[in-house]
Amino acid sequence: MTIRSNLEVLEKEYLHPKAKKSSESLGRKIFEDKCEIRTDFQRDRDRIIHCKSFRRLKHKTQVFLSPSGDHYRTRLTHTLEVSQIARTIAKGLRLNEDLVEAISLGHDLGHTPFGHAGEKVLSEIMGKDFRHYEHSVKVVESIERGGKGLNLTFEVIDGIKKHSKGKGPIFDKSKLASTLEGQIVRLADIIAYVNHDLDDSLRAGLIDYKKIPERTINKIGSSHSERVSRLVKNVIESTINMDYQFIAMSDEMLSEINFLRDFLFENVYEKDIIKNEFDKACNMLYAVYKHFDFNFNMVPDEYLFINNGDKVAAICDYIAGMTDRYAMEVFSEIYIPKRWW
Repeated sequence: MTIRSNLEVLEKEYLHPKAKKSSESLGRKIFEDKCEIRTDFQRDRDRIIHCKSFRRLKHKTQVFLSPSGDHYRTRLTHTLEVSQIARTIAKGLRLNEDLVEAISLGHDLGHTPFGHAGEKVLSEIMGKDFRHYEHSVKVVESIERGGKGLNLTFEVIDGIKKHSKGKGPIFDKSKLASTLEGQIVRLADIIAYVNHDLDDSLRAGLIDYKKIPERTINKIGSSHSERVSRLVKNVIESTINMDYQFIAMSDEMLSEINFLRDFLFENVYEKDIIKNEFDKACNMLYAVYKHFDFNFNMVPDEYLFINNGDKVAAICDYIAGMTDRYAMEVFSEIYIPKRWW
């Protein structure tokens, strides 16, 4: 038996009956021989970690556009926090940590520069909604490795596609992932971002600690670690109480996390100081698109091939893959005069 085969046996012996075992994966679009050492989900995790889109997350915005401080979250640190929270839940429920980790690490690969500002611009240019979770799937299926994609398993792609909820309901059963592991990532994502966005907003002075609703402090916790711990514990206990029908959260805690999310929209995400920078980012990305539209030869050929000759989609994919820093460098190179004396 190979090391991988032994690991697959251990999964069947230890994991919960409703866990997704790697040996039971629905597989990949393109057949590949099995790895002798790693399970399929471990292999997916490694492919994501080593891909270029993952490395670029370190220079992509979470909430604060191009923050100057070293301690503000980026898409990369957000991704790592989601992975940690999701793995803790998975371990507590005896579900497949490797699958959870792969989905977590890949869930935001399709985010644009400047976060939702980039999504807004590309949506208007394309004439349809640009959704980062759908683009994350396109990244792993078509864009990475020069158009070859990563050839991930069905379960990882399904979890990536169904992780997001935006302003929508956390529990929308029509959008739940097909595996419990994928459902974990959906909840871990919101647990991570409402807590670290609150933490970053306090650090930036957008919110004073005294302004945090007393309801949130009483029901979820007074510190970042306490809030995360209570929410994670609630998910584990609620799922067990529901006999693993789906990854659950108690009605009371669901109400509290929705309340905290609404508080952040009102006091952070839609605050003038954030919206002003959001508008600047939108204007800059429009200008970058206009330049590439007139100078399409500057867009790498692979994007045109990936999009079957669709010029607009090719430019949008190219821009979507940019980091905040690179987008600003491109804009500066195109539009900002340089001193020659």
